[in-house]
Amino acid sequence: MTYKPTIGLEIHTELKTNSKMFCSCKNDPDEKRPNFNICHVCMAHPGALPVANEEAIKMVIKTGLALNCAIAKDSKFDRKNYFYPDLPKGYQISQYDQPLCGKGFLQIDDKIIGITRIHLEEDTGSLAHPEGESYSLVNYNRAGVPLMELVTDPDITSGKEARKFAEELQLILRYLNVSDTNMEKGQMRVEVNISVSKTEKFGTKVEIKNLNSFRVVEKAVDFEIARQTELLESGGKVVQETRGWHDKKEITFSQREKEEAHDYRYFPEPDLKPMYLKEDYIIKIKSTMQELPEQKRERFKKEFGLDQDSIEFFVANKDLSEYYEKVVSEFEEWTREDEKGESHIKVSKLLANYLISDVKGLLLGREFVETDFKITPENFAEFIKMIYKEEISSKVAKMVLLEMFNTGNDPSDIVKENSWGQMKDDGELEKIIKEVIEKNPKVVADFKAGKQNALQFLAGQVMAVTRGTANPEKVHELLKKLV
Repeated sequence: MTYKPTIGLEIHTELKTNSKMFCSCKNDPDEKRPNFNICHVCMAHPGALPVANEEAIKMVIKTGLALNCAIAKDSKFDRKNYFYPDLPKGYQISQYDQPLCGKGFLQIDDKIIGITRIHLEEDTGSLAHPEGESYSLVNYNRAGVPLMELVTDPDITSGKEARKFAEELQLILRYLNVSDTNMEKGQMRVEVNISVSKTEKFGTKVEIKNLNSFRVVEKAVDFEIARQTELLESGGKVVQETRGWHDKKEITFSQREKEEAHDYRYFPEPDLKPMYLKEDYIIKIKSTMQELPEQKRERFKKEFGLDQDSIEFFVANKDLSEYYEKVVSEFEEWTREDEKGESHIKVSKLLANYLISDVKGLLLGREFVETDFKITPENFAEFIKMIYKEEISSKVAKMVLLEMFNTGNDPSDIVKENSWGQMKDDGELEKIIKEVIEKNPKVVADFKAGKQNALQFLAGQVMAVTRGTANPEKVHELLKKLV
């Protein structure tokens, strides 16, 4: 028998609220000044009392609804007692036995991955360790920021599955607008619990902490499966411990042994009342939810006939997908000219190709932001229509798009000013082709001898003379005829 891995994830996400979880301090992950967004509440001064942030509670409920979770009617906050330098109170306000969200699930491909719970707590501060110094510095700006923790069932069996789950969760959270989930800023952190066993009984669990990219999640899981398997095969024993990830060496390493669970001495938070959620309150939150990634996948396939790779691109790039739909709406009328809407599908695919390849290339790796993008949906629709109606060639289209990208000008004006319109005079085109044939007798002879690439050379010469304004199909047709 081979060793079977059993994997569960714990994913912490900082919520996108204006203020912190239990005080009115600004929730600003970009604040560079240390200990600037703090007050007597998040610094736990004597007599300071917390007040729960309702927006954060709504965000957790919304997430639970998106992940098919049971929303608790009765919920409460608890004190989780432990000491750490960046924990001002000496305890963390969290949730223990009555989380906001109970059992749920998320489907990844054809597999259902269960969700154990989703609860709400406050984040800790952060530590800075100056190089070469024997002390650390504490920054409490992050202390008290709303932190949502999602725990999966132990249903995951590979690094690839773990990565896909985390990636899909990130998409969902961004669509719900509950978090920016920027992993480099620590707004989304993944921890892995993993064991391997030859039997149905779980093996010794190892925890891998603070994984900050999807690539690392996959690599850490696969490495740990291999490490534990090799250790057991050689007669060794897996130790229950917490491990970290060494990015340069691409290995996990031991941080501390964990013989038994820490006793956090949970008890109900005495300064916060229990929460009783009415059904109409939950329904109202549900009514504010927008389209989720899986729903968009289905709709884009049905409405626009896109292939799976194109659909995944637009689902992952939410702002660009919204721009795509605005452009589509601009040419909807003239593409509905047949009952089946075939022209609508064709032009939708054409638009997708230009956005995914050409526009993506022009952005040079930058994220698409419509307010910074100079081409209006109306002008992009006109540009696509000109290509579809063969008013400009594909070569000219690239030049027009570049000019539109830089200036935001109307495509028709750009074509007119540069005389880039498609040649319509067959007599003029035929004259140019005859001149090209006369100047290249050897290439003509090669084509007659069966060398097909010779025709491509001649066509290129014609396109150069016409500055790309000739119809490529017409050029090939006339070349074959005249040669």
